[in-house]
Parts: sequence; C-alpha cells; structure tokens
Amino acid sequence: MYNLGHAELTYWSPNINVVRDPRWGRASETPGEDPFVVGRYAVNFVRGMQDVVVDRPYSDPFSRPIKVSSCCKHFAAYDVDAWFKADRLTFDAQVEERDMVETFERPFEMCIRDGDASCVMCSYNRINGIPACADARLLSETVRGQWQLHGYIVSDCDSVRVMVRDAKWLNYTGVEATAAAMKAGLDLDCGMFWEGARDFFTTYGVDAVRQGKVKEADVDNALSNVYTTLMRLGFFDGMPEFESLGATNVCTKDHKELAADAARQGMVLLKNDARRLPLDPRKINSVSLVGLLEHINATDVMLGDYRGKPCRIVTPYNAIRKMVNATHVHACDSGACNTAEGMGRASRTATIADATIVIAGLNMSVERESNDREDLLLPWNQTSWINAVAEASPTPIVLVIMSAGGVDVSFAHNNTKIGAIVWAGYPGEEGGTAIADVLFGKYNPGGRLPLTWFKNEYVNQIPMTSMALRPDAAHGYPGRTYKFYGGPAVLYPFGHGLSYTTFTYASGITGATVTIPIGAWEHCKMLTYKSGAAPSPSPACPALNVASHRCNEVVSFSLTVANTGGVGGDHVVPVYTAPPPEVGDAPLKQLVAFQRVFVPAGASVDVPFALNVCRTFAIVEETAYTVVPSGVSTVIVGDDALALSFAVTINLAV
Repeated sequence: MYNLGHAELTYWSPNINVVRDPRWGRASETPGEDPFVVGRYAVNFVRGMQDVVVDRPYSDPFSRPIKVSSCCKHFAAYDVDAWFKADRLTFDAQVEERDMVETFERPFEMCIRDGDASCVMCSYNRINGIPACADARLLSETVRGQWQLHGYIVSDCDSVRVMVRDAKWLNYTGVEATAAAMKAGLDLDCGMFWEGARDFFTTYGVDAVRQGKVKEADVDNALSNVYTTLMRLGFFDGMPEFESLGATNVCTKDHKELAADAARQGMVLLKNDARRLPLDPRKINSVSLVGLLEHINATDVMLGDYRGKPCRIVTPYNAIRKMVNATHVHACDSGACNTAEGMGRASRTATIADATIVIAGLNMSVERESNDREDLLLPWNQTSWINAVAEASPTPIVLVIMSAGGVDVSFAHNNTKIGAIVWAGYPGEEGGTAIADVLFGKYNPGGRLPLTWFKNEYVNQIPMTSMALRPDAAHGYPGRTYKFYGGPAVLYPFGHGLSYTTFTYASGITGATVTIPIGAWEHCKMLTYKSGAAPSPSPACPALNVASHRCNEVVSFSLTVANTGGVGGDHVVPVYTAPPPEVGDAPLKQLVAFQRVFVPAGASVDVPFALNVCRTFAIVEETAYTVVPSGVSTVIVGDDALALSFAVTINLAV
C-alpha cells in the first residue's frame, strides 16, 4: 500500500545478517546461515519492494524511481544481542578480514550490487575496535565506493549515542561522535525518538560544524544522499501509478493466499517414519491437539518478532479442526503438564482420538532482539510431557515445532512413538492453514533447513562471542555452519528436508575442464595448502585473483529430476562446489546455486545450471583475496542420500 501519501515509504528491512550461531535471538528475521542464500534473499526482497516497471532505462541510477526504499541491515558482523555478559551495545566483534569478506560482507555486497538497495543500516557493535557506524573503510570506502550504493546510510537506533554512552569509544563526546560518524559516511542518525530522545546529529550537528569537526560539505553530502532517495520515491511530486491505491488493495483474497503459500513452502519435514504423514482425512475422524495454548491457538507466536498488523490469523487449531469431525484439546500452559496429574490428563487426551498432534516450540520470550538463547533445548518441560503423550498414544504422534533457530529434539528423532516431525518456523498469519495442509496431505512439503540443527552439546563447544567461522584447534572450537563445522554429528544438517514422494537425479555430465589464459594484467595469488599436500612442482599460477579477471568462463550442465513416487511435489535442487582437496583452511563445500521445481508424480523435469567460474569456484584465501584455485574442484548436486557429483579441472595458463 502506498499509504495514500508520504508516510511508510521507507522500510528498514531486510535483516540480512548471517546466523553464525544457532543461539542468536534474531534468527527469526533473517534467512539462515549461508551467505549466498542470505544474499539471494536480499536481492529478491529489495527488488520486489523497490522496483518500478518503467518503459525506458535510466542511465543515472540515482534518478531511477522506486516504490519504497528498502534498507539492508545491520552492517556488519552483528549477531550477538545479549548473551550472558556480552551485549550488542558494548560488544567488540574481533573478526578476521577473510571472514569479513567471505561471510559477513557478502550478503550486503549482493544486496547493493545486484539488488540496488537504496539504503544500508550500520549496526551497534564495534568491529576490531571501531564502531560500525564510524568506520570510514566500511561505509565510505566499501559500501559507497566499491559497491556503489545509490542511496543513503542510516544508523541503527541509537548507534551514535551508543558510542558515547555504552561503548565509551575513545571517550568521545557527543560532538566528537557525531563528527566521526558523519565523516565516516553516515548520512542519517536514527535516535530513540520513541523514548523522547533526539538523535545525535540533530543534537550535536551544529556544534560539530561550529567547532570545525565537520565541514558544511559533509552535511551537504549527507543531505544530498537522503533527499535524492526521497525524490526517487516521489515524496515531493508523487507517482501517478500508485495514487489510486487504498485500503481495498490490502488483505485481498490473493494476498491471503500468498501468505499461506509462503508458509507452505517454508515447512520442513524433518522426520517421517513409516510414512506417518500425511494423515488421511478419510480415515482420521478425530484428532487430539496437545501443547501450549500459545502454539495450538497461535494468535501471536506465529507472527514472530518484527511484524505488521495481520489481515487475519488462522491458528493451527482453527485450520486442523476443519479437516476432521472432532478435535480434542489439552493445553499445557501454566505448568498444566508439569505435574503427574497434568501429564496424566495430557496422556489421556492422546488415547481418545484417531491421531495425536503435538504443537510445541519456542516464542519471543526465548529468542528475539536483545535476547539470545543459552541452550538449544525446548523450554518449559516440553520434552517430558511430549514423551509422556507419545508413550500413551496408541499410534505414533506427530510433532510440530515452532521456532526460528534450531532446537535439539534428539529425544523426538530417536523416539519410535513420535512418527513425524515438522518444522513450521514462525509461519505468519496464515500459518495454521499451511500446517494443516501439510499434515493432511493437501500440500507436499518441499522446504529445506536454512540452518544446521546442532545438538545441545554445541553450546559447550564454542562461545557465542567467538566470531571465527573456521575450527580453532588451539581452543577446541569445532567451527561454525555447514561450511566449516568439523565437530560431532549434528541432528539435522543444513539443507535437510523430506518429502511425501521420492526423487532421483540423472545427468549426462561426468566432468569438465576449464582453461583460463592469464593475461599480463592479471594477478596470480598463492594458495594455502594442507600440511604435506602441496603439489610438486608448484603450479606457475596457484590461484587467480578474481578482481583482476573478466570472469566470462562458465560451466554448464543439466540435471534431470525424476519423481518416482505417487504424489507430485516441489523439490529444491542445491548445487555446491568444493575446492581442490589439497587446499587448506577452505570451506568443506559452499552453496553456489539452487532451483525449486515442481515435479508431477511419475514425471521428470530438466533443470539447467550455468556456473560462472569466478562466482562459484572462488574461495577467500587467508590474505582475504577472492581467488579461483587451480586444480580439481568438485561440483556436488543435492543433499543427504540424494546427490551426485563431478570433477571440474581448472587450468590457469600463464
């Protein structure tokens, strides 16, 4: 909705911080642990929010009209909110340059370069001692200079004040902090206006100019970046194509269905022993629903943290009761299932119906902004009464989990009386519809986990404040995310997700060779090799510096996805690359492409891929250069048991 005028044209969204640690409280706001996935999400989110269909190209990107201004946040290396004594307002993230380039910066670079976002928001934290909102190398040199931001940079509210009040950075005064932030490239300071406090730019900006700490040209530059964005929004002269929009354009039938379909696509089937799901509504006449009332009749939990006013809310209870003739509910709120008597009543509820569905999980009191988790377990004694209900049920129960971050449900995975587990996330206003459609087979789940689900022991293996992604043998840290984790087996890996049908892969490609002539203007870089694994003789060009190359080389292949089961369904095809095995300290594998396709029962679909060599086979070396290594890399298609791979030999010809 264009809001009939000037308001709500700025959306400080999306949150595109990578979920480096499963305990992070803001995991509900961001699409996961993989920087490529997060970046692709950012690009599509921003394009959908901003882009206006025009009948002519704009040679000047600063004049290209936009519907609303979308803002990629929080730049950068921000993913600690409040974990024991660590607090985002005082936290100093110690980050290696390689990790900055490879993980923390990549989604933002994609958001700006490929999504053409009109705004970037800097974060509260310091990075290697410097506040993100006062770091000229990050804001002016990288965001505006290298990535060519066509818009403005805003602080998280109230990051400039935080430098003085909380971080006490360099013992700066308000005037000095204001000057440092503006000269670093900050255009707009968001203050805590809801607390009646004025932002620092407004409070101290004039004094900063009078004392010579900021030049009028610096202020003019900031105003230019902000007002150019306002002009692109039509703030001053309007946009005729949007002036007819009003309240009738919101909450339409199509919009509600879109919300439901988004929730359906996000459902992940984690376990399905003996094909417990889908439930057959022709055979299941009654259902017992057990769980916390806030999950069963989720009028708030499903919406997550940051949310708008919903058109309506369809709870799991409302949707499931439409599928069957009778619904029995036992709520476990206020400790109702913590006593022997309460567990007994919950167990008896499971014996009086044809199927038992338990809806459990977390809520915003456990994971949200300003609140990180201390463990990965289900709170409020849920494990005990879930096991009791499962034991009492005459048939294996179905467990639905609402959460953002991963939860250690090993007890449920290993319990044969818990037949199926579905992760619903926080599915939004139409979440109940989506849950019921998946449980009763109206929709075949095809979602994949965007996060590794670790077992709870992980929280004892590495502190949340350790920013390194790679394993640290000196401290016994096992590494983070599927790209680097080298510890004990996880519960569910990144990309895990089952279906009600079965698929197979086939491809005619068995390998590929790419020869890249190295021109005189291009630069070779050294590679870090594993101990004793360096090739002999050493290649003339161990790795190509991507920044010096035109990057036109492509590896193309086609994959046939066949549905060998009895029901049509979506299938996500992930493509990973792995560097040559002799290269040290590199990702185990990295996602470089994915496609979601619908395959009818008994049919097959051809899925083409074209992998740009620089984008998909490059790694970030210890020196923080992005390079394409010479040697034999591997393309891996698929996850879990369904996967195929082939070798790609890359010759760097000097």
